[in-house]
Amino acid sequence: MNYRQPQTLVSVISSALGIGEQYFKAKWSNANSFTGWSLDDRNPQIIEKLMPFFGWVYQDYFRVQTDGWEHIPKTGKVLLIGSHNGGLAAPDTVMMTYDWFRQFGTDRLAYALMEPKIWQVLPGLARLATQVGAIQPHPDMVRAALDRDAAVLIYPGGALDVFRPHKERNKIYFHGHQGFIKLALQKEVPIIPFISHGAHSTLIVLADIYPQLQQLHKLGMPWLWGFDPGVFPIYLGLPWVVGIGPLPNIPLPIKLHTRVCQAIVFERYGESASRDRQYVARCYRQVCQQMQQELDRLVEEEEGSGFKLCCL
Repeated sequence: MNYRQPQTLVSVISSALGIGEQYFKAKWSNANSFTGWSLDDRNPQIIEKLMPFFGWVYQDYFRVQTDGWEHIPKTGKVLLIGSHNGGLAAPDTVMMTYDWFRQFGTDRLAYALMEPKIWQVLPGLARLATQVGAIQPHPDMVRAALDRDAAVLIYPGGALDVFRPHKERNKIYFHGHQGFIKLALQKEVPIIPFISHGAHSTLIVLADIYPQLQQLHKLGMPWLWGFDPGVFPIYLGLPWVVGIGPLPNIPLPIKLHTRVCQAIVFERYGESASRDRQYVARCYRQVCQQMQQELDRLVEEEEGSGFKLCCL
């Protein structure tokens, strides 16, 4: 089914109430359900219920501008690689997910890898996200999804990327994580990059003090609730004004520009290519360099045009 439902105030309010209802259903569902380990938990009917509310967020809150969707084939498997932004709210991810359903409908198979700790800390949100297409970040899950000719979205930088300092907002920040390259080579699938401008200004990350806390933990300081967060940012944003730790946040209504880039195709594919460490590293550098070039171009378009307008 292609999403063409018109948005009205009634439909947006109804969708918002439906999100609350689905959230609490997911929160109080069996702990062994919607764990992200099954591709069959994705539910197009749930997605349809969420669309009007996120359509309002898309059009009126973030005022999203988007382009490049012609680079994604209408059918077949594809590996989407994104640069992550904006804290736990990750507004660029949410808006690109909305755009995916707007472009290709809710029935086309699409999955996104999600941080496993979300199932531990925010189980209601995680179980609801599972019904939209979130899965565990395990290579076997990605291979199984690609075997179904699905699209799979991966943010290789993970939590370190999504909470990187604001001064690094225009940098590709993958931390040497090369697993997605091996998967692309094994499954012989091109990589299509997702980038955005504005999302990392919906909160202002001042610093990540996790390395310092990790040292204190080694000296005997316990983690709060026995949970190692892996990242511990200090940021400015809503609703906390000053947020400490990977807390959920309400993103500021910053205008977003999202872009789908041209596919990256490597020279050779196959199992042997995926086991060639030097070749994998070279492919990884190619992806990072091309994505950085595309991001630099997008930043220049947005910030350069803004500067010119201010000077007129």
